[in-house]
Amino acid sequence: MYWSHTKLILFISLIIFTFSCNPLEKKEGQTYIVCTTGMIKDAVENIVGDKANIEALMGPGVDPHLYKATQGDLKKLQQADIIVYNGLFLEGKMGDVLQKLKRKKTVIAMAELLPDETYINNTEFQGAFDPHIWFDVNLWKEAVQLLSEELIKTDSLNQSLYNQNAKEFSIQLDSLHQAVQSQINLIPEDKKVLVTAHDAFAYFGRAYDVDVRGLQGISTLSEFGLRDVSNLVDFIVQNEIPAIYTETSVSEKAIKAVLQGCKSKGHDVIIGGSLYSDAMGEDDTFEGTYIGMVHSNVEKIVKGLTMDSNQMKNE
Repeated sequence: MYWSHTKLILFISLIIFTFSCNPLEKKEGQTYIVCTTGMIKDAVENIVGDKANIEALMGPGVDPHLYKATQGDLKKLQQADIIVYNGLFLEGKMGDVLQKLKRKKTVIAMAELLPDETYINNTEFQGAFDPHIWFDVNLWKEAVQLLSEELIKTDSLNQSLYNQNAKEFSIQLDSLHQAVQSQINLIPEDKKVLVTAHDAFAYFGRAYDVDVRGLQGISTLSEFGLRDVSNLVDFIVQNEIPAIYTETSVSEKAIKAVLQGCKSKGHDVIIGGSLYSDAMGEDDTFEGTYIGMVHSNVEKIVKGLTMDSNQMKNE
């Protein structure tokens, strides 16, 4: 019996829909690596090149602190040969799943490859390390090198290639670090204050001598109150900070409350832009790479914090 034209179209549409919804399938003969964040995917791509099929679970604008794995994510994690995640509780809601998978396959916590003395702990809790290591470019370079060594353990046949790729990426990161230092030095010393939605930039502040103030703690799961907003407003007004910043992966509501608080006290602070904190920019853009993400952030920070009062009025 022949199918009707309508039924045939529906059948073909169903097939297309089914394949488009399936997780990225492993290519024949290639290692399938699943990463949690875009920054980690970028690092893995720079190390292994086209020797693996690489995918990130969290895209642009996604907050890893709040992220919950979908059924599709769980299927990808099950299919993966290697899983690379940040660790240090960045992916808080996925921690149990990742720990269970360690019993079955190679699971690498990239940030946790570093020695403990490199971490920042701005909390009262022992061992509550700040997970945002990628904002210190030199520290990220060290983590990338350690990650390359872990990946070589899983694919020794490509050791020379991975070593060469990691070396070339390291040179690019050295140039990036120097560029960031040079640009940050353009900001007057009394204006080197970065105010953001949550405390994601402590490593950046330590590396580049910037005073960093986040309304929320190192995780967006932490709560903030009216007193936190009031204290931050007073600090901004007293220090005549010209610009504060939202983040692409965090709600703007809290920072806009700070903005209004400053204006109510007669200080015309501006939103200097939206920084990439826990997620990079859109795929296939410069900001969708680690190097582009950092360049974009620094450009916005320098522009906002070097403004004089006349420039601020024109923004």
